Amino acid sequence: MFKHLKNDLPSSLVVFFVALPLCLGIALASGAPLFSGLIAGIVGGIVVGSLSGSSLGVSGPAAGLAVIVLNAITDLGSWEVFLVAVVLGGVLQIALGAAKAGIIGYYFPSSVIKGMLAGIGIIIFLKQLPHAVGYDSDYEGDLNFLQLDGETTFTALGSMMDNVSPGAIVVSLISLGILLLWDLVLTKKSDVFKIVPGPLIAVVVGILYNFTIASDHAFGIAAEHLVSVPVPESATDFLGQLSFPDFGAITRYDVWITAITLCIVASLETLLSVEATDKLDPQKRTTPTNRELFAQGTGNIVSGLIGGLPITQVIIRSSANVQSGGKTKMSAIIHGFLLLISVIAIPALLNKIPLAVLAAILLVVGYKLAKPVLFKNMYRLGREQFIPFIVTVLGVVFTDLLLGIGLGLGVGIMMILIKNYQNSHFLHIVEKEDGVHKVRMTLSEEVSFLNKGAILRELNNLQPNTHLELDVTKCIRLNYDILEILDDFRYRSKQKGIHITVISEKGTFENPESFMKLFLTTKVA
Repeated sequence: MFKHLKNDLPSSLVVFFVALPLCLGIALASGAPLFSGLIAGIVGGIVVGSLSGSSLGVSGPAAGLAVIVLNAITDLGSWEVFLVAVVLGGVLQIALGAAKAGIIGYYFPSSVIKGMLAGIGIIIFLKQLPHAVGYDSDYEGDLNFLQLDGETTFTALGSMMDNVSPGAIVVSLISLGILLLWDLVLTKKSDVFKIVPGPLIAVVVGILYNFTIASDHAFGIAAEHLVSVPVPESATDFLGQLSFPDFGAITRYDVWITAITLCIVASLETLLSVEATDKLDPQKRTTPTNRELFAQGTGNIVSGLIGGLPITQVIIRSSANVQSGGKTKMSAIIHGFLLLISVIAIPALLNKIPLAVLAAILLVVGYKLAKPVLFKNMYRLGREQFIPFIVTVLGVVFTDLLLGIGLGLGVGIMMILIKNYQNSHFLHIVEKEDGVHKVRMTLSEEVSFLNKGAILRELNNLQPNTHLELDVTKCIRLNYDILEILDDFRYRSKQKGIHITVISEKGTFENPESFMKLFLTTKVA
């Protein structure tokens, strides 16, 4: 774990700067105490990072749970009662891991996962543009098309033009210049620039700018455009920010319903993020998904016990980790310690960081996830890959993460069914000299009820007096539904003068009276 510290330490700094505003923004959007988001980020880094088998995944509070948390706190009546649901949700996640439910993560098509990454990249880029110019009405980390402030992703782009902060624009441009110079030029000239990450320099410059230019100056940065970490006056005040569950509500029905909801949604988001992060991993390592559910469940139990938001693995932080050159899970663990140490030791300094700097960092992250070349490559793979990909992209951008994935998955399944319909058989037609048609139909290895329509269509199109050769030698399994339509066709074929020859592993059969009897006794059905 310490072998690649020279890579993991710089990467952890970048993830720390990305995670800090996201933890605070998601807590704000969830109607929870601001410190609860930081607790979730700390636990996600240290606890989940230590237990997880993911080399590059980073966990913390997720925007996808914000609305669920907001409604649950109101419905359950208090924050302390909600924390009981978080703990119970963690216990249920551990149970899912023990039940080997993590295998679900392997059933998402590659096209859908790539579409999710591209869609998130686009939405990150679009969502950060308002923050980059000083319009911060929407919380950091929001991935939903419909925003809590009443805007949508696109109407916010129009509204930002009426709420421009010159200072924020200057800071954004300077930060982007530093990041691009670091990424495209300096890191290629010396290894020193790989050890000192560009985002750290951008943050330092942003803080210096904020100290240099007064907030009331035309190019100053107002307080509402800065990071806002709670600043305790003493150690007692710091510990006083912790909250504890009210376990007297553990028998309540609505608490258990909330726990089940959190468990399902958090587990799905985690498994999707795991699959996506593995796709981004340059070393192509595979994360053990059942172990990941155990790690996430443990993290949620710890987070709930000390007053934190529910946790999932999060693709924004994970992709930032990959792009920054992280090699092992030490980067996730160190980022958790950085969050902990910074909110204890330097919260006032953190509150001098302009949000525009962090927006610039996320703009680069978003662009790298949704590079135009990705769309070009997916298009070249053909419509079977491109259509589910683009539907997922549009779904993520115009709805939310889970619904977008659901739409892409649905289209992917439809593409499979269509292909299955097309490939159920092969038809070869030979015209004989005497005018009699000879048709050879070869059935594929697996023929199920999904192929009924295609096979029935070909059988019904046979002309009278045709000689049909039905080759089933490649069939491993003939479904009962297929045998049924073959028997029905055998009855009709007598009236049309169609001669049927069946070629199978058991021999050749002329005009069998019953396909049911023939194949249920001679082949596996």
